Amino acid sequence: MRPNDKKTMIFGCGNVIMGDDGYGPAVVDELHAHYDLPENTEAVDVGTCVREYLFDYLLTEEGRPDRIIILDAVDFPDRHPGEVFQIRPDSIPAKKIHDFSLHQFPTVNLLQELEENTGIKILILAAQVDFIPKEIQPGLSPAMSTAVKKACEKIVQVTVPVEEK
Repeated sequence: MRPNDKKTMIFGCGNVIMGDDGYGPAVVDELHAHYDLPENTEAVDVGTCVREYLFDYLLTEEGRPDRIIILDAVDFPDRHPGEVFQIRPDSIPAKKIHDFSLHQFPTVNLLQELEENTGIKILILAAQVDFIPKEIQPGLSPAMSTAVKKACEKIVQVTVPVEEK
């Protein structure tokens, strides 16, 4: 997948064999199975490797989307399991920047560069994990399964034009 003519790109980040870390891919699967996204919107399960997509958009002007939505599971101490919330790249707390790796993909600086240098709007739609296993254990917790549906509804709110809702 390389830059294209889509106005909104949705990237589901996560490792589906590591419990709640599979949130991003699960949201993409749910969107494909149960929702009609606009033609100019594409949802992609990028697993743990979204960096190449973002670098493509940073390095080339052709085919840049207007907006990128990143879906990822996070572990913030002040959130409740399954809570879905938006994070802007410039609002990630300084103490979280180093451990907010989003699967080692973009540093916070890369996300900020994308917005500042390309005009692409970046939205991180995060969900608070309930359980990340120490060893391989596929499947989401009940709280995260509920978060998947909440995230899909939020995506529909921001991507589907008002007249289509």
